[in-house]
Amino acid sequence: MPRSSPRRLDVRDRELIGGVERLQVTLHDADPTWRDVFEEHRRRLRQALADRAVLIEHIGSTSVAGLAAKPIVDIVVAVADIAAEEDYLPALVAAGYVLRVREPGHRLVRTPERDVHVHVYAAGDAAVEAYLLFRDRLRADAADRSLYESTKRALLDRAWDDMNAYADAKTAVIRGILERARAQRDSEAGEDGP
Repeated sequence: MPRSSPRRLDVRDRELIGGVERLQVTLHDADPTWRDVFEEHRRRLRQALADRAVLIEHIGSTSVAGLAAKPIVDIVVAVADIAAEEDYLPALVAAGYVLRVREPGHRLVRTPERDVHVHVYAAGDAAVEAYLLFRDRLRADAADRSLYESTKRALLDRAWDDMNAYADAKTAVIRGILERARAQRDSEAGEDGP
């Protein structure tokens, strides 16, 4: 019986490569080419990672038809072991992505133009499930989609020292949408029971 390799320890601190970057938040009307950009990068990621990528999905506002968004295509990639950077990070860098964030359980690489962000997690990480659940809720629920867009528009008037500060300002609304999505999922799962 083959023995599984021991799980490696991940980084303990957050490292922001390149320091804080001032952010000018702009929302663009939904753009059907965002899906094309995702498909191009899915192919690029699949080629770079081969069988090391367990999952590659379009997430964030650009993945939701009809939703205004920052013109940044977000992608989530799941790998077997996030701590084993040698298994995926050199391949991502060779494919033209730049490491921006290294933190426990998560790496962020992006294009030099900063128009595509790739979030890398371990397969089975709860963050991956949350990204997909949130995306699917916004795709299916017009009221939550409208709430999320209006929240983003309200935040446009503020100056942001960093992308993370802007993201943090949306946290309460995102949590509420996720709570409704989980409640609906759990309710539907109960209906399928015995």
